[in-house]
Amino acid sequence: MESGPETKKLLHSGGWLELLDIDKSIVKVIGSKKDEVNRYTEEQLFTLLENGVNGPYYSSLTRYQDADSTYWLLLKIPRDRINITVNSFPFMSQLSEPLALYIMLGIIFILILILGYSYTVARRIQKPLKTISEGLNEMIRGNYNTRIEVDAEEEFKQMGEKFNYMADMIEKTTEDKRLAEESKQQMIMDLSHDLKTPITTIQGYAQALYEGRVDDAERQRKYLTYIYNKSTQVTKLILNMVELLKTDSPDFLLKTDRYELGDFLREVIADTYGEIEKKSFNLQFQVPNHAVYARFDPELLARVVHNIISNALMYNNNGTLLRIEVIPQEEFVMIEIADNGVGIPNELQTTIFNPFVRGDKARTATGGTGLGLAIAMKNTERMGGRLTLSSNDKEMTVFKIEIPK
Repeated sequence: MESGPETKKLLHSGGWLELLDIDKSIVKVIGSKKDEVNRYTEEQLFTLLENGVNGPYYSSLTRYQDADSTYWLLLKIPRDRINITVNSFPFMSQLSEPLALYIMLGIIFILILILGYSYTVARRIQKPLKTISEGLNEMIRGNYNTRIEVDAEEEFKQMGEKFNYMADMIEKTTEDKRLAEESKQQMIMDLSHDLKTPITTIQGYAQALYEGRVDDAERQRKYLTYIYNKSTQVTKLILNMVELLKTDSPDFLLKTDRYELGDFLREVIADTYGEIEKKSFNLQFQVPNHAVYARFDPELLARVVHNIISNALMYNNNGTLLRIEVIPQEEFVMIEIADNGVGIPNELQTTIFNPFVRGDKARTATGGTGLGLAIAMKNTERMGGRLTLSSNDKEMTVFKIEIPK
């Protein structure tokens, strides 16, 4: 792909190829890239494929299947390197003796040519249209994995590419909807489980007190403490559930603006510094010497950072190293919150942002509600950002918060 004759022609023309992953982020560039885009939205790709006359580049998109992954190849050629030449040869004839027979033969010959050309054109148009029509019929039947290959003029090829792109989006949307329904059902089951345990405990202690089976004042106080703690746990669970549902609501109001990130994080860390000192955590806070601005909702981002720090404090031992670092990037700012603690089990790393998943794996009363990271993920996405989990040689847990500039 990188050294073929067609690639050499492309590079000679000043164009380049971009290899996009499933999230439409650029993972590789062949040629000299002349713009600064590193990731595309669906709207940006549709606009590029329209190839408007005012656009600086001619663009084309096609699907690329690797051994175990699916990618997209995006071609870009500067429009000023594309020349279209039309040669016109006007027909001129001069009749010296306009005989009726010659005229009739000429008319018949022209009609035969027109009919033959029309038949050829009709055949060339009918084949790609039939392919596209069959693809649409398969989509109507619910076969969203249908893809077509159109071997025809450029316009029909572009229609085929857009059809495949549309099919990808529909298949992805359908799968996301199915997963959302499954997640909803799982959330209801998990919520029922998490509510049942403390409510049953509250009922048991309350019944013992109500029936007068506890005479000792110290035991009564102990039972009342259990009831209070369990009711607090239920309240926290319900409030977190409401907050999670609010982030999915179309009426959710964002209050985003550009703020200086270093001072903002200092205030957020100050709110939790007492807990950090209590567990003897070694805090490393690293920000650039210059001001770093980003666009975010202060309340939402504060919740995200608070939640990740609280998880580090809850699940790690005393003396753990906690690193919070601001790393400016070209199109966004990254906040890394990392620790060298016990880490998150490998089997949970792919589902840790799902509701009711806890880092301690066991569903115990001390394990929190299991909704914190799900809320953090939703809040980050609401601000146009991304929240991911990784690790490195020195730090078992590294949360990366990406927010736009």
